[in-house]
Amino acid sequence: MSPVWDAEVAVTTRQAQRWIESQFPNLTPARVEIMDYGFDNTVMRVNDDWVFRFPRRNSAVKLLEVEGQLLPLLEERELSLQIPIPAFYGKPSSQYKWPFLGYRFVEGTIPSRAHVVKRKESASVMARFLKKLHGTNVTEAKQCSVPFDELDRLHVTKRLPVLEKNIREVKGLRLFHQMGKLERYLHQLPDKSLSGKTTLVHGDLHFKNIVVNREGVLSGVLDWGDVHLGHRAVDFNLIFSFLDPDGRRIFLNEYGEIHETELDYARFKAIYTNVVLLLYGYHEDQSHTVVEAQKSLELALT
Repeated sequence: MSPVWDAEVAVTTRQAQRWIESQFPNLTPARVEIMDYGFDNTVMRVNDDWVFRFPRRNSAVKLLEVEGQLLPLLEERELSLQIPIPAFYGKPSSQYKWPFLGYRFVEGTIPSRAHVVKRKESASVMARFLKKLHGTNVTEAKQCSVPFDELDRLHVTKRLPVLEKNIREVKGLRLFHQMGKLERYLHQLPDKSLSGKTTLVHGDLHFKNIVVNREGVLSGVLDWGDVHLGHRAVDFNLIFSFLDPDGRRIFLNEYGEIHETELDYARFKAIYTNVVLLLYGYHEDQSHTVVEAQKSLELALT
């Protein structure tokens, strides 16, 4: 069985250059380099100022289309952190059957490649960002075709078998030195009912989807492909996977009231996601991803 991150279509830089230049002549000559690739998209930097994302699988197409509608709306909300705003809407062609988007480059460095990361100092700006995002008008988001949580991202019973399988693989590969704590966590899973209103959430906050500035402080949020209408606890996972205990106290004081049950589910999401990223980094030979996923897991278990 192929890993979940394997691409259905892997776009090359030469292909991207040809398609960009044919549809957007003002970017000619297009200097294209691969920045990164995730489960859903190949990410390329173009002429220094732009980032283009090309879907790697059919399921990512609808997500990209939602981004194209929603992100301009969020720009108007002045979210306190940079977000990628679409400027170029690429159309399907006979060579590439899916749409693609070009965004203004978000200045910053992902934590796994940054020289310094100041977690405590990032807590307040993260709290302000999420509070404003979660306060977005749900009706307006629906008008942008934002879906509900069709993947049950916080459904513990549904996701537990995958988590257990992945933890066994991590143990077999000796990728994490705190395996005892990780395995014990499986006996501390949240089981209370998660109540609360539906809000607009980013849906996939982790170290590959955020950037820090030169001082190491959180400055931008990337990859909105998992944006949906769901429970805000899915975004609170970053409290555990990115912030240290001091930072968490600052975040909670700035954001406002958050129920303990929400935090329990947020920790579950943090651990689930970073176990996947740890295996992803190992199998894709991304040592920086492995190291950052290990750090994130250590924090989530603290």
